[in-house]
Amino acid sequence: MKTGTTKPTWVIDKERGKRAEAKETVWLFGLHAVRDALVNPAREKLRLVLTKNALDKLEAAVAESGMTPEIADPRRFDVPIDEGSVHQGAALEVRALNWGKLPDVAISGEGLPLVVLLDRVTDPHNVGAVLRSAEVFGARAVIAPRHHSAPETGALAKTASGALERQPYLRVGNLADAMQELRDMGYILIGLAGEAEQSLEGALDLANGRPVALVLGAEGPGLRERTRETCDHLARIPFAGAFGSLNVSNAAAVSLYAASQRLHHKSAT
Repeated sequence: MKTGTTKPTWVIDKERGKRAEAKETVWLFGLHAVRDALVNPAREKLRLVLTKNALDKLEAAVAESGMTPEIADPRRFDVPIDEGSVHQGAALEVRALNWGKLPDVAISGEGLPLVVLLDRVTDPHNVGAVLRSAEVFGARAVIAPRHHSAPETGALAKTASGALERQPYLRVGNLADAMQELRDMGYILIGLAGEAEQSLEGALDLANGRPVALVLGAEGPGLRERTRETCDHLARIPFAGAFGSLNVSNAAAVSLYAASQRLHHKSAT
């Protein structure tokens, strides 16, 4: 007689969602994004479409990948990307990267003990720019909720200018839970808010060399209430004038630079 227990509906839905995600593919486009994906051994590559001119520019990367490209007429570049996308004659169908679990990246990942959390930042161009800054300043990961955030797309990859292949971009089920996990790992959570009384410099002083998680919200709504409550400190980037604001990708770049300088200085002393 066969025995067993019936799985709860939420478990079945979660497993179904994971299977669906595993089957999804992404079309990357543009010379930089395609070149970096071609030479990334962790990237599962499915279909490569190039014009003759693009093939000439990507010849070494194509050879390294072992793929056989489909040569397309530049006037009829028939791949499923948004009309008007600046593809430069290069498109590559891939599966999304799997960066593993949050603790693996946050504790033992490459780079400084520094991560960025994005609270419902949905614009792929902003997220791509944040990934680029995170790579430049040596952060271990950019973290965003699985829903209500920018998924891995061709537009995001093109803005990231190759950083998507090298900079971990983790999408988690619940941002507040991920923040608590990071706190348990020793991270101090600094939320960026224009109206905060404390400066970013002051918040980094309080961190005193501990691992730092910078939390940024979408333009307009900013950080959600629960996200604010989960932060250890709220901080603002000071402006020279009476009025001033930065979009989320610029704010990320400034705060990443400030945090990375502190962490470098602490590790050197």
